[in-house]
Amino acid sequence: MPTLKEFLSAVTAIDIQPSGPLVESTVANEIGVSLSPTASVRRSPSPSSAPRSVRVAVVGNAAMWKTIHPALVSHSRWMMVRVKGNVVELLASHTHLLYQLWTLVQDEWAGLDVAALREGKIVVPTFPALRPVYDIFLTQIARTARDFNKEEHFKTLARIGSNYAEVNGLAFAVPFETGPRGELLHRFYTYCPALDQFVTSRLNKGFYDSDYLQANLNNLKNNAALAEKYGLVPGLVCFEPRSVPDELLQRYPVLRGARVDHPMRSFRPRFNLSVAHPVVLDHYAEMMENLMHEVPRLDYLSIWSNDSGAGFEYTSSLYVGRNGGGYLVREWLAAKDIASAAAFNLVRFMKTLRDAGRRVNPRFRTLIRLEPFWEEHDYIWSMLEDGLDVEVSSLLTKGWDLAYKHPRYEEVPQIHGTALYCTFVQQERAVLDDLEKKGSRADVYFIPGILGNHEPIIGTAFPGLVDRKLKAMAELHVTTAAYQGGAAQPSFAPYNINQEVVRAFQFDRDLDLPALLKRKATEWIGQELAADLVRLWEITEDAFTCFPLPIWIYSGWSVWYRLFIRPIVPNIEAIPESDRAYYEDFLLATTHNRTRVDFRFDVGFDLCEPERAWLAVKHMDEDLFPRMERAVALAQSLVERASNDNARACAQDQYDRTRALLYWYRTQKAVTAWVAGVHTYLTTNEAAKKKECRELLRTMVLDDIQNTKDLLHLWESSSTNWIMISDVAETTFIYYKNFGDFLKRKIELATGHENDEPYVDPDYQWRVPGFTKEVKQ
Repeated sequence: MPTLKEFLSAVTAIDIQPSGPLVESTVANEIGVSLSPTASVRRSPSPSSAPRSVRVAVVGNAAMWKTIHPALVSHSRWMMVRVKGNVVELLASHTHLLYQLWTLVQDEWAGLDVAALREGKIVVPTFPALRPVYDIFLTQIARTARDFNKEEHFKTLARIGSNYAEVNGLAFAVPFETGPRGELLHRFYTYCPALDQFVTSRLNKGFYDSDYLQANLNNLKNNAALAEKYGLVPGLVCFEPRSVPDELLQRYPVLRGARVDHPMRSFRPRFNLSVAHPVVLDHYAEMMENLMHEVPRLDYLSIWSNDSGAGFEYTSSLYVGRNGGGYLVREWLAAKDIASAAAFNLVRFMKTLRDAGRRVNPRFRTLIRLEPFWEEHDYIWSMLEDGLDVEVSSLLTKGWDLAYKHPRYEEVPQIHGTALYCTFVQQERAVLDDLEKKGSRADVYFIPGILGNHEPIIGTAFPGLVDRKLKAMAELHVTTAAYQGGAAQPSFAPYNINQEVVRAFQFDRDLDLPALLKRKATEWIGQELAADLVRLWEITEDAFTCFPLPIWIYSGWSVWYRLFIRPIVPNIEAIPESDRAYYEDFLLATTHNRTRVDFRFDVGFDLCEPERAWLAVKHMDEDLFPRMERAVALAQSLVERASNDNARACAQDQYDRTRALLYWYRTQKAVTAWVAGVHTYLTTNEAAKKKECRELLRTMVLDDIQNTKDLLHLWESSSTNWIMISDVAETTFIYYKNFGDFLKRKIELATGHENDEPYVDPDYQWRVPGFTKEVKQ
């Protein structure tokens, strides 16, 4: 009997429904191009096809499922390939499953004997929904990345099992929002753009340039069209209620809401509109409905808030404290009464958007990212209902803290937002049950890629952590698994084993991880080296579990702080400010933020106490780096032993990414050693301890210079796309193609400072540039 690939190659016609969804045409065309170039694509109303044809269809009517195959009625969603006589059927219950079915046929099942498919091969997805959140390359901080291919990205989303695509990204490299010279807050408006960046209402018409809005709307619509092409459902992730132009509040001062800027990131206060006011609710409903008419298939709006210029009135986590307009609370209320009123206001806003969306799409829902609302949590929870959903990392805790610990080090205070949070315990199920009784549901995060883990390094392998988290979530019947950071397309990371785990698990809840790793390794590098490639992934992951997350924000957002390109020396101000401008211009630190000269502090937070910094350095030296050195040595040996072009390409790719990861960890160690050495030196009176600090810092400088040289060599010699780099311009969130020049600048500036006496000006934040004098040691 022929294989499925051979059978498909011999068909003369590809039948799709006369008015079927666009994804049917997409799959039909790909079958034609890749397997059957002489076959004609026909629109046929008949559920049966002529001999030597393939039928491609989304069967959305559940009443028909039993007539197709009796086993289908026991599932809410499914995909099936069947050989029926001389006809191949590719059928799916939902649009997103049809293209996924085609990728399985193309990649995994092409060699199957058609005899094995006579009764139909049925696949039921593990999670009813898989959703990208904060899609870095498509809509967020890396949307200007070099060599980004938007269509390839959507194909990747579909291939790994997604139902949805996040489509609201700005058309420009930087946001329209501006601020006073030296301010930072406006830079945060580049991601999760709000509704008013795409459409207007009668209230705000004319306050943003129409060509700016049109460009953003066109970008959103193009994204939504590509989502439809691959069967995905479009949705939005917005920071709301976001601040509005001052001119709007000057015209309508009675509509002023909360102050939502961060006082250590902004030089000018920002205010949003009071969503407690019916005119403002009407404004939001009108914008939502206007956008729905432009893109009727929009399915959801995920609200992120109380950050990045957005916030709800009188909630406790507003950066400047509880505040807002005059319509929600009065003075002298108890804290619980304010929290209750703030929660009511928030949920009413969600309902307003849900109801406006449902006037066009009856399935439309709104979600709230629940973590910022620890004081209001219980009040919000009590009001949730159908179409008012939440998205969370965990349902067991309120706020950003987790009831989960680092897999190795008890003293690590936080693993939120990282792949080290790789479990999901049974107690979560009871909370999910309570939510579902209301008709509401929770989208639960997992993080298989760049975001929160090793940003800006692309393609780091930790497949076991991904598998553990997915299995834990599936065992508790999570409805929607939401993968933060989105996908990395194959041209960025062609051997992305983490994404292969996500894909395989979505199509097989009983996934045998070792078997998958062996199969993919064999496919990518060949039988001879496959076992060592799997071992490389395992060692890399083991090293990751030995990373003690010394400074959480530097790990998750290292580009913000320019860690790769700034000199790490005992007294940063020993380097003239004019020489530091190349990185300080994009550093996430205003001129009065001490993090410009002190790695321990940022906007009032003590990021890592010296005692824990010393311990973290010890962990890295004893646990992390021995593993990473073994990983690099193994990756290098793969390059040396590869005997054909395919094996050499895979081995070189993995070698480059492993080295990049090592250099990233070394940089993390350097800033941790800085905190340990500088701050201990400044507070101790013990001569021996001071000497130890000086020795630590001397080694830190010399090691970091060498590390930067190694990083520069990788940058100059590698053709692997191992780092997020903008093709347009440097921003606070992404490096540009002049990255190598800045590495050279760092080496030049740091050289000779290894013996500097440690110093931090304790009064740095009180300086007023242009007025007070710099005081140096």
